Amino acid sequence: MAHPHQQKLRINGPVVITANRLADGVVIHRTGEGRWSESLDDAQVVRAADEALAALKAAQADGLIAVGPYVAPVEAAASARPGNLREKIRSDGPTFPLPSDAPAAYLPKEAGKVAA
Repeated sequence: MAHPHQQKLRINGPVVITANRLADGVVIHRTGEGRWSESLDDAQVVRAADEALAALKAAQADGLIAVGPYVAPVEAAASARPGNLREKIRSDGPTFPLPSDAPAAYLPKEAGKVAA
């Protein structure tokens, strides 16, 4: 078995490097310039395993900005779109309304009160 740092990366089709921003957890994508962007359209789309591995290693070195970078499939048309259900949910947000999105009438009366 290969050491985890020596594992080969196998990809099928276009991929991007994605992670969560350490400061606030927002989904971010690695650009071709080595920066991070919240927009999937800005992401560097790669199609070769060696390119993806190099981009992933560079992203992993950015530990003070991004946490948990990994290779994610995309559908590359005119612009990149999430390539699987997990990435679609990460891109679009939760599949149910969060309490902060709920109308005030649906929140408990105690919501938002700070204990003294």
